[in-house]
Amino acid sequence: MGATPAGWLQALALVGALALCHRPLGDHIARLLTSARHLRVERGLYRAVGVDADADQRWPVYLRSVLAFSALSVLFLYGLIRLQTHLLLSLGVPEMEAHQAWNTAVSFTTNTNWQSYSGESAMGHLVQMAGLAVQNFVSAAVGIAVVAALIRGFGRHRTDRIGNFWVDLTRISLRLLLPLSVVFALVLAASGVVQNLHGFEQVTTLSGGRQQLPGGPVASQEVIKLLGTNGGGFYNANSAHPFENPTGFTNLLEVFLLLVIPFALPRTFGTMVGDHRQGYAVVAVMGLFWAASAALVTFFEHQHAGSALQAAGAAVEGKEQRFGIAASGLFAASTTLTSTGAVNSFHDSFTPFGGGLTVFNMMLGEIAPGGTGSGLYGMLVLAVVAVFVAGLMVGRTPEYLGKKLGGREMKFASLYILTTPALVLIGTGTAIALPGERAGMLNDGAHGFSEVLYAFTSAANNNGSAFAGITVNTAWYDTALGLAMVFGRFLPVVFVLALAGSLARQRPVPASAGTLPTHGPLFVGLLSAVVLVVVGLTYFPALALGPIAEGLH
Repeated sequence: MGATPAGWLQALALVGALALCHRPLGDHIARLLTSARHLRVERGLYRAVGVDADADQRWPVYLRSVLAFSALSVLFLYGLIRLQTHLLLSLGVPEMEAHQAWNTAVSFTTNTNWQSYSGESAMGHLVQMAGLAVQNFVSAAVGIAVVAALIRGFGRHRTDRIGNFWVDLTRISLRLLLPLSVVFALVLAASGVVQNLHGFEQVTTLSGGRQQLPGGPVASQEVIKLLGTNGGGFYNANSAHPFENPTGFTNLLEVFLLLVIPFALPRTFGTMVGDHRQGYAVVAVMGLFWAASAALVTFFEHQHAGSALQAAGAAVEGKEQRFGIAASGLFAASTTLTSTGAVNSFHDSFTPFGGGLTVFNMMLGEIAPGGTGSGLYGMLVLAVVAVFVAGLMVGRTPEYLGKKLGGREMKFASLYILTTPALVLIGTGTAIALPGERAGMLNDGAHGFSEVLYAFTSAANNNGSAFAGITVNTAWYDTALGLAMVFGRFLPVVFVLALAGSLARQRPVPASAGTLPTHGPLFVGLLSAVVLVVVGLTYFPALALGPIAEGLH
């Protein structure tokens, strides 16, 4: 079978699997977020930390809980990384410098998983398991908890309570992420992904030479890296490494894992607000952007001009030859449209327009379908903006899900939308203006600019994938990108939870003849247009200086 038919079959199989999981998984998440029943192990945890599981929180308290938990996570992970040479299973790795340890601790706590180090040579097994893998679980759970609070803001009336963060965090970790991770870790291990506690094993190659092969608990970390849209690889080559991604089956399974929860959450949203049509409208917009991006990235990788590339039939440099162009394009589009950051090919080697699309995917705000939780709350904020725009066009107060969208709500939505672009553009401009940091670019001109733009876009949007080429393991880049991750994660969370509290206090507004239906094709088109216009107006000048200029040249 040719590469193109095989690619279409892979995409169709993936869509079918996601469609089959959309309803049962989305309903399961809704049940665990709304159930009044606590499991015995959960009650034990609540008693141990002194949490009243039956007391809902106001949005400022919910926010303080998120920030306090995340701050403690950064401190714990930073200490673990700095002390790893003195711990068990350290494998003799050297001590990580302070600025790189800060960057790594922030990266995994914010669900970014940006890596300025090589995993197999910089991390011992204990840090991988007790530090990085644990943060893969809880950082993903934090994102789902925040969107759960926002959904409650839409669904509740005349109250200042939006849920209990500690209950949400515990239930999401124990009832959703952990069971799925156990099942699929076994599948990955059975499919050839490494799972052991070995260090570096010396083996004899087929040619008679000697080679050191790194082992480790890879399958157990691989599954939650994808399921929680984290993306940090056990190995430097990430999902291009045969120990992390050995076959075409595991490659397709990994794409499925990074998409399944984000695409199921719109069903959770529809269930919790009592109108499944609302969830279908949101998932339709997500699906349209994902399908268009996957098709366009693959198209540009097949059609690049140049005699060598035309002779090869495509731009094959940097692609994992086991998977080919189609599987590489599908993975690249999926990982940059979520906040996963895992890669099975080298985005720096993509064609200008193909690589430019991976940057543009992240610039959409990680909403198609986005990260676990963060994708949906980003899309709901944009839905609020779309309803507001429609209200301005017809001259009536905008309403969404029975809630009026006044000045307070729109300020929170506007601040949310402006935060990430400000971080990306200010960070990129500062790096380009500093001669020392500009020297870290591998390439000159438009491609070098794209390297820097990609790095700050990935960090501020909490994606974590790397365009590569640029040297980022310096004190300046580790600090600057770490700050971009922190502000890019938690400032939007502040505005989302404030919006949730504002919505929850309102009285329900009955629908009337002038109310905009937010569940049909018209709203799907309007929301899609708002996403494109907001992103295009914000980032187009930067894209014109980088990938667009390179592609036209």
